[in-house]
Amino acid sequence: MNDNKTDDDTPDTNSESLMKFPCEFSVKAMGKNEEGFDDLVVELMKAHCQIPEGAVKVRPSANDNYLSVTVTITAESKEQMDKIYQALSDHDKVIMAL
Repeated sequence: MNDNKTDDDTPDTNSESLMKFPCEFSVKAMGKNEEGFDDLVVELMKAHCQIPEGAVKVRPSANDNYLSVTVTITAESKEQMDKIYQALSDHDKVIMAL
């Protein structure tokens, strides 16, 4: 007798599956404090999700050299999140995406 359950029957214990979708999720991207960096982050993300009014927060670094852009979205799936992070990470103006 095989007591192994399918993935649909038992929650996976790895951290990737612990998120329940849809959920509110904040994505942060950092880059040099140049004009239009916040718009760039929004445009890269818009290809993969809707960005509601008031979802974007911008914060300069202490010395004003870098900019942190946080965008809060309703994440629909892990695949969607992977695409967002890949788009941000692939762009040369994005130093880091969290």
